[in-house]
Amino acid sequence: MHSEPSSAAASTAPLYSQVTFDDRGNFLYQGDLQRPGESLVAIVARLEPHLRVSFPNARFAILTQSFSGGRKIIAEVLDAPEDLTGRDAQNAFIVTVKDQIERFGFTRSNIYQDSHHCAFFCEVRIGQPYWAALADRRGSGSTVASIVSLAAFKKRVKPGDQLKLISAPGWHRAIGTTRTIKAVRSKDIILEGSSYLTLPRAAQFACDGTLVRIAIGTEDRPDAHLLYQWFPAKAA
Repeated sequence: MHSEPSSAAASTAPLYSQVTFDDRGNFLYQGDLQRPGESLVAIVARLEPHLRVSFPNARFAILTQSFSGGRKIIAEVLDAPEDLTGRDAQNAFIVTVKDQIERFGFTRSNIYQDSHHCAFFCEVRIGQPYWAALADRRGSGSTVASIVSLAAFKKRVKPGDQLKLISAPGWHRAIGTTRTIKAVRSKDIILEGSSYLTLPRAAQFACDGTLVRIAIGTEDRPDAHLLYQWFPAKAA
């Protein structure tokens, strides 16, 4: 079962997924929460609390894009109580979330005339943090106590420290390899040998001061992760 929007946020007007093309190829949808000429910033400011009310047990990251052909709102699912490993469950949840986002816009298109006009394009995707949260709920795989936060780790780790990869998915070639850190940046760590380690969101990171676990789960392997041993450089 997928989450239904809460009654406080439910729409009495037809939702986006309930509208179909007519016999002339027209698709006409008008969101009940749409405001003419509204900027993406303003839409997102209203959308974020709306999604919190509609899906109180889920978390989303809202991203926006502007390009020559229009603009886009992306809702990345960071966590939800549902098990979305099945394609049908994913599709049902995505449609439900998209219906709530589309209420802030409009769409006018015709498949025969190859025309399409909308307030914004919309994409809902399952983010990697969701798979990490699902694996955590299942209690599977290597666990590391979250003693050192990601923010604290980025402040403490420094060039000269070493990271040894001690566990990873079977396809990973560097298991057992120890590499020295060359630089620490806001989003990644540069390692010797022209390699780098992308730092995840905080929810995908755990460190007990010695072991570092980075969740990289997918729908096929929600518990996939990298497990490093951290060797701080000795003080001179």
